Amino acid sequence: MAYSKNAVAPLPPMGWNSYDYYNTSVNEEQVRANAAYMAEHLKEFGWNYVVIDIQWSDPDAGTQLPQQYIPFSRFCVDEYSRQIPAPNRFPSSEGGKGFAPLAAYVHSLGLKFGIHIMRGIPRFCAAEHRPTRCGITADRIANPFSISRWNGDMYGVDASKQGAQEYYDSIFELYAEWGVDYVKVDDICNTNMYPHDPYSAEKEVEMIARAIERSGRPMVLSLSPGPAIIEKAWHLEQYANMWRITDDFWDTWPLLKAMFDRCEVWQKHVGGGCWPDCDMLPLGKLCKGWGEERDCQFTPDEQRTMLTLWCIFRSPLMIGADLPRLDDVTKALLTNREVLDVQRFSSGAAQVMRDGRQCVWASRGGGCPAQGIPVNLALFNLGDEDGEVAVRLDTVPFVDSSRTYRVRDLWEHKDLFPLAGDAELSLAVPAHGSVLLRLSV
Repeated sequence: MAYSKNAVAPLPPMGWNSYDYYNTSVNEEQVRANAAYMAEHLKEFGWNYVVIDIQWSDPDAGTQLPQQYIPFSRFCVDEYSRQIPAPNRFPSSEGGKGFAPLAAYVHSLGLKFGIHIMRGIPRFCAAEHRPTRCGITADRIANPFSISRWNGDMYGVDASKQGAQEYYDSIFELYAEWGVDYVKVDDICNTNMYPHDPYSAEKEVEMIARAIERSGRPMVLSLSPGPAIIEKAWHLEQYANMWRITDDFWDTWPLLKAMFDRCEVWQKHVGGGCWPDCDMLPLGKLCKGWGEERDCQFTPDEQRTMLTLWCIFRSPLMIGADLPRLDDVTKALLTNREVLDVQRFSSGAAQVMRDGRQCVWASRGGGCPAQGIPVNLALFNLGDEDGEVAVRLDTVPFVDSSRTYRVRDLWEHKDLFPLAGDAELSLAVPAHGSVLLRLSV
């Protein structure tokens, strides 16, 4: 990218995504309500992206549950085979306005606007030989042998064909006109239809990044689903701002425990406008779009563990709940400024140790002590019983064994005790729980 990736996403993005609560069926009224809540209650803590997830162009999305995606759906496109919002769900888009009015509303709140797309070109546009803006019909650039395993809407775009780059250029020119700040592109980070070639859409990543640059409007480029391919880290760092390091993440302990493996693999690839993505935060009210609303299944300790790991690793943070219905406990988790400062302003996060029972991570910075740069220390109990988590400070990066540190519990906003830099730190941590500390001199 010609423009600086670090300028586009200097900090790991924080916001809300419609998927975990609304599935495919979110509408304009609901997006506006979540944006208004974010502006009033969360923006001051760094939350600022409002992202509409999958199927926003389909007027019938959510009408055939339990089927998530409607086979052979006739979703809304313009005269150039580009998806546009379904006007029955997004009435301000009527008359060819697209998402511009909704984006303007989000911007008026001091927030940023994002959308989800599937990579490629609509299958029915290819089947009907519909035009693209450069005059090449959709079938001429579609690759019918590149499809999604789980969504039947699109064919991949063949980068070797005349008009392929121009098609993506036309899409992102439209998004720039709408005022889009963030694009989540799906079926691209891991094309799991093809396990022998899971990064088979590599050239589409390049075309999309190039199209964003040519649009003249900086947009965060987020790639899904995961798990991302670690051998392709060099390519992801060159072309994207975010990439998913896991498949869809939900609120079960086995999935959360598995994230420690994924964060360990990706810890050296965080920063400089590049943010390996642990996926959304399935907190609060969830799954109404699947037909039956439910509460987050994580225990309170597991919720804190998820946020502690995401923050010290510096993952992007995307809330999956229906924001206007956040309870006070969940809201407090999401507005702990001391914890969020670790995600926003620390660096060098690394796993110090991990076994079957406990794990320790450390990073540097993120606080405002009177002198020196603080060390952040996260202690995790991975076991099924309460117990002690212990670490010798002289094994922790950034700790000076000759100093004495003040220790602060960031979740509890409580100063604990002084601790020598060559001492052993041992704390009681509940099962599946965590403690996040700041050590400062």
